Amino acid sequence: MTARAALGRLGVAAAQLLALSVLVFTATEALPGDAAEAVLGEDYTPQQAAEIRARMGLDEPPTIRFLQWWQDLLTGDLGTSLISGRPVTDLVARSLPPTLILAAATVALLVPLAAALGLAAGAGEGGRLDRAVTTATLVLYSIPDFALAMLLVLGLSLQVRLLPATAMGADGWRLLTDPLLLVLPVAVLLCRVAALLVRQVRAGTADAMRSEYAAHARRLGVGRRRLLLRHVAPNALAPASEELARVGDNLFSGVLVVEVVFAVPGVAGGVVDAVAMRDVPVVQGYVFVLGAVTIALNQAAELVSRRLVPRIEQVRR
Repeated sequence: MTARAALGRLGVAAAQLLALSVLVFTATEALPGDAAEAVLGEDYTPQQAAEIRARMGLDEPPTIRFLQWWQDLLTGDLGTSLISGRPVTDLVARSLPPTLILAAATVALLVPLAAALGLAAGAGEGGRLDRAVTTATLVLYSIPDFALAMLLVLGLSLQVRLLPATAMGADGWRLLTDPLLLVLPVAVLLCRVAALLVRQVRAGTADAMRSEYAAHARRLGVGRRRLLLRHVAPNALAPASEELARVGDNLFSGVLVVEVVFAVPGVAGGVVDAVAMRDVPVVQGYVFVLGAVTIALNQAAELVSRRLVPRIEQVRR
C-alpha cells in the first residue's frame, strides 16, 4: 500500500462526503411540513407561521441555507436545534455513546468469531463442522432482527427471567457498568451480521485450500496449521474485510432497529424525535454523522484489504 493510494482513498472519501451532504440536505428539504408548523401545532395563522419561519431562518432560499450549513460543517458546527435551541453537536454527542458501545461490542465479538468459524469450516469443507456452521448461519441470516429480538425477549427475559428485556433510561456509562443490559441487543446484532461474514470467510478459505499454491505448499511439506494461518488466511480474510465494511452498513441500520426494540437511548431515538418535530438541523446532523462514519469504515476496509493482499492494489492500478 502506497501513500499515493492512501491519499487517493482520502480524495474518494471527501467526494463521498460532499455527495452525502447534498443528498442529506435535499432529502430533509423534501420532508413534509417544517419546524414552524410543528411548534405552532394545528391552530395557527399564516402570519404566525411566517414570523416563526423568519425567526428560524427557514424563509431563506435553500441554496443559501445549504451553503451556510456547509460553512458551519467545515468548522465542526452541525447547527442549532430549531426546537430546543441547543447545539446539534451536543445532542449527537449525548446520544452517540450508547450507539457506539453497541456497535463496538458487536464488532469486538464479530471479527474473531467470524474469522475462527469461517476458517475452521472452510478448511474442513464438507465435514461435520462445515455442515453445522453452514446450516446455523443460513438459519440465523434468514431471521429478521426484530423477530429474533422478540424471540429472545420472550424466552430469556419474560419466561426464564435471565436477562433484562430493555435498557430503558440507561446511558453510556450504565451500559458499560451493567453488561447484562447489552447481552440481548448485542446477540441480536451479532447473529445476522456474523452469519453473513462467516459464510464469506468460509467460502474464501475453501477456495484458497483448493488453489494451486496451497497444493504446491502441501507438496513441499508445509503443515496444515501453518498453511492455513500463514498462506490461506490472508487471502480468505482480504475479501472478508471488504465485506466487513458492507456488514458495517447493515450493522448501523441494525443498531437503530435494536435501539428502538430494546429502548436504548441512542441515535435512533434522537433521529425519530427530530423527524417527528421537523427539526431539520438535528436530522441533518444525525444523518451526516452516521454517513461519515459509514464512509470512514468503507475506506478503512479498503485500505486493510490492500494491506492483507498487496496484489489487489496492483490489479486495480
